Amino acid sequence: LRHALARGELQLYYQPMVCVRDGRVRTVEALLRWNSPVLGWVSPAEFIPVAEESELIVAIGDWVLETACRQVRHWQDTGLPPVRVAVNVSAHQLASGRLPERVREVLERTGIDPGQLEIELTESAMMTDSEHSARQVETISRMGVSISLDDFGTGYSSLAYLSRFALTKLKIDRSFVDGLARDPKSSIIVDATLGLARGLGLRVVAEGVETEEQRALLAAAGCDALQGYLFSPPVAPAALGALINRFAPAERYAIPRVVSIGA
Repeated sequence: LRHALARGELQLYYQPMVCVRDGRVRTVEALLRWNSPVLGWVSPAEFIPVAEESELIVAIGDWVLETACRQVRHWQDTGLPPVRVAVNVSAHQLASGRLPERVREVLERTGIDPGQLEIELTESAMMTDSEHSARQVETISRMGVSISLDDFGTGYSSLAYLSRFALTKLKIDRSFVDGLARDPKSSIIVDATLGLARGLGLRVVAEGVETEEQRALLAAAGCDALQGYLFSPPVAPAALGALINRFAPAERYAIPRVVSIGA
């Protein structure tokens, strides 16, 4: 892993977030992949913890941020409809104190609009020196970059973060989405998250959507966007153009009424 970056073994794949209102793809999440000539394809669940423990995650995170923004610029230059890219940021990147500086530098080098970048943070990342983290997030938000709270409800789940951090979006973890059809508690948690987000003026994305039943329940409850294998697995950059064009506005995605999942 220490040499993977220099040898060009790391790649970014992109998974779309489909807007419930009109079925369009306006945001894609950049997901890191490692294709080792020795080990083959290595799962992120295996190599990301190693990268964090060894602090390689800071250099890798810088590469991900730069590569994703350059990809957005390339899509823009080749005539693809405007798209925002969501990039995951680790606790180590926040702890370094250089994240706002890195974001500003990358935006300047690539020339993309700040609104085309979204930074995804986890609750555990924000727990690391939370005051210092909050200041960095505020600085990045003032640039015009969106800030998303990933895997909401699975970390420390302190509601204080929702008022202290300059957030624009919450992402409901796939574990709650997976339990929608069979676990009433998951439905209650999703409903509560949506109500909380609406009250705070935050958009909500549900991850791990794999069935039509989950899609219908989440859309009816008021989710703004959905992400998961029902729509598309993560794809290579070259395949994204056709994927975005495939998700033209369609009535079947537009569900205007907002109801409780448990109703």
